[in-house]
Amino acid sequence: MQTKIGKLAVNQTSKPLHRVVEDKFISLLRTCGTCVRLHQIQAQIVTHGLEGNDYVTPSFITACARLGGIRRARRVFDKTAQPNGATWNAMFRGYAQANCHLDVVVLFARMHRAGASPNCFTFPMVVKSCATANAAKEGEEVHCVVAKRGFKSNTFVGCALIHMYSLRGGVFVADAYKVFAEMRDKNVFAWTAVVAAHVACRDMVSARRLFDLAPQRDVVLWNVVVSGYIELGDMVAARELFDRMPDRDVMSWNTVLSGYATNGEVESFVKLFEEMPVRNVYSWNGLIGGYVRNGLFKEALECFKRMLVLVKGEGKEGSDGVVVPNDYTVVAVLTACSRLGDLEMGKWVHVYAESIGYKGNLFVGNALIDMYAKCGVIEKALDVFDGLDVKDIITWNTIINGLAMHGHVADALSLFERMKRAGERPDGVTFVGILSACTHMGLVRNGLLHFQSMVDDYSIVPQIEHYGCMVDLLGRAGLIDQAVDIVRKMPMEPDAVIWAALLGACRMYKNVEMAELALQRLIELEPNNPGNFVMVSNIYKDLGRSQDVARLKVAMRDTGFRKVPGCSVIGCNDSMVEFYSLDERHPETDSIYRALQGLTILLRSHGYVPNLVDVAHAN
Repeated sequence: MQTKIGKLAVNQTSKPLHRVVEDKFISLLRTCGTCVRLHQIQAQIVTHGLEGNDYVTPSFITACARLGGIRRARRVFDKTAQPNGATWNAMFRGYAQANCHLDVVVLFARMHRAGASPNCFTFPMVVKSCATANAAKEGEEVHCVVAKRGFKSNTFVGCALIHMYSLRGGVFVADAYKVFAEMRDKNVFAWTAVVAAHVACRDMVSARRLFDLAPQRDVVLWNVVVSGYIELGDMVAARELFDRMPDRDVMSWNTVLSGYATNGEVESFVKLFEEMPVRNVYSWNGLIGGYVRNGLFKEALECFKRMLVLVKGEGKEGSDGVVVPNDYTVVAVLTACSRLGDLEMGKWVHVYAESIGYKGNLFVGNALIDMYAKCGVIEKALDVFDGLDVKDIITWNTIINGLAMHGHVADALSLFERMKRAGERPDGVTFVGILSACTHMGLVRNGLLHFQSMVDDYSIVPQIEHYGCMVDLLGRAGLIDQAVDIVRKMPMEPDAVIWAALLGACRMYKNVEMAELALQRLIELEPNNPGNFVMVSNIYKDLGRSQDVARLKVAMRDTGFRKVPGCSVIGCNDSMVEFYSLDERHPETDSIYRALQGLTILLRSHGYVPNLVDVAHAN
């Protein structure tokens, strides 16, 4: 590397010149953008005898950490005979930025043993790492060092300690308050930290009391308390405080918007969105995500289209300015597409996402796999999966569950083995997909082995979904006694899904006694579902027990049950059209039924016949 530094003769007796060289290296390190360039700078540092220099070394360690070379940074640190405070702090900061928080804790212990002096910049980093690494004992020891070194009243150190104790929750909020009480300069940051500590512990009474006592309140402190009420589901108190805010930023509005959406208050979050003086992408995400969260998928897509009008500059709304969808927007819209089965819109969003730079994005990729799988285009889901350079557990789970859902059992099991070879550890969701795949193929032995492996090899505690898969697997195979045994030995109460799976098996194998038991449990769990009565009625019918069929019909009529009509959704001309069975309200009813009759004739000509075994006449 040729630089002006190479032409300078460093005179150790000329301090100004020496500092000029140091400052030049520090400047080069701050702007260094590649590892190759960093290596060149390091060679010049060694050439100029500045290896281990108190001024240059911290900057070099910082540059290494920024470029992902944390091990290299540590080697440089270890070669420094007597690191000064800035060098220690640079190493702490590098570890923290690399999420190596335990290394921060261990390094601080070494610093303490070496007799080096931590300062007001050291403690916040170390305390935060103790909190993040769940190093409770070490965190308390650091607190003792803080007290001995005379930093108890330092605002930034105190705020870090308050945050650490708040993460431990429960009784430790008292320790957080004690730290606050010992601080001499209780500025707005300190008040915000202690209020946030009580909010984190869901103690809104104390949080509100402290908030009311605060001599200064900035918008961040107001937002913290509003968020606390929202976390508890108290939207009345949240809105009351929001309305009292002297100054609101866009985050204030977004927080309340998200709160209404989370608590299912659709009209309120839509109204609030329209009232917002300024909206950013997170505001739009709150609206679109709110619609999705509350099952209003069509409205979510309409909102996205409205957002795109602003992106294209075809219209103006208040002070929105340029609002470009981000990855969260794309994922929310893809979720709406998957729930509606709107494949065409999903494909369009896929192309759009790639056009705005999200090709290969893991978050978006996972949503695309889910959308294509739920829309039945499993080949496209596999294409997206194979195109992702980085895959996480969600990626693997989504594709495995998608394959299992569509009966591609061999592919699902093959991908499961590939997942393990790739070093990705399966979780509970993975095994739901694997057990479902075994159920589809009737692989009882494989299912039992995977269920046992989940417990023995991966220490996963089976949840109700896993037991449901096993009941379904055994029931479909006719092993009803074993399925019932699992139901009886479950550590939790079986839900309606499990009893319905058992009832389905009883229907298949004409086990009327167990069907009646399952029906009784289902009546307790979902009394408004007529399908359970229909299932048992069909068992009676198959066994020729006409009196029991009549009795169930009377029970259904007396309860006021009506069979929910079947519904099909078809994408047509950029919209989704719903068709209900026996519905005559559609303006083109005659044409629809003529087309349906033609399709029926065509199907029969190819050998398909209607399956009427599950049709019950309740009239």
